Amino acid sequence: MTDQATTAEADSAEIPGKPISASRTTLSHIMTQSDTNLLGTVHGGVIMKLVDDAAGAVAGRHSGGPAVTASMDEMVFLEPVRVGDLVHVKAQVNWTGRTSMEVGVRVLAERWNESTPATQVGSAYLVFAAVDADGKPRRVPPVIPETDRDRRRNQEAQIRRTHRLARRRAIMELRAKRAAEGFDD
Repeated sequence: MTDQATTAEADSAEIPGKPISASRTTLSHIMTQSDTNLLGTVHGGVIMKLVDDAAGAVAGRHSGGPAVTASMDEMVFLEPVRVGDLVHVKAQVNWTGRTSMEVGVRVLAERWNESTPATQVGSAYLVFAAVDADGKPRRVPPVIPETDRDRRRNQEAQIRRTHRLARRRAIMELRAKRAAEGFDD
């Protein structure tokens, strides 16, 4: 049997699905002075790294191996984060394709020395691609939504995917049109 035939058989084999709860995770971190920007609040890039770290852990857990960030959509900062805040980054797989996954992330913050409830300070959606040891895409298990909220998130993720693909297609068509017209951008 050839390597191509073996790969085709492996691709066509059904991978058992995994429930969302199997890979859901929370990463918590206390913000310090070294995390601040020029305004004295926590730098957005610090929060984005925590978001990517938590999402990457979830993607790796769900896919059962390495996964790389393919895109980050809709990173929204709702409130500033301050030195001394305990930040909780909650992530879960919302949707899976053949080799990619959308991970939804919520960012919450609370004062380290107070007993007030955490408030949501940000959110993001990231797309991860599962890769093998050679960096080639590999199949991921289907995600199994468990609650009505999970099912809603799964449906919303499919809408975001449709929009990402339509946007990419429209941009490629525009570039091809401009190239045909002699524009060298």
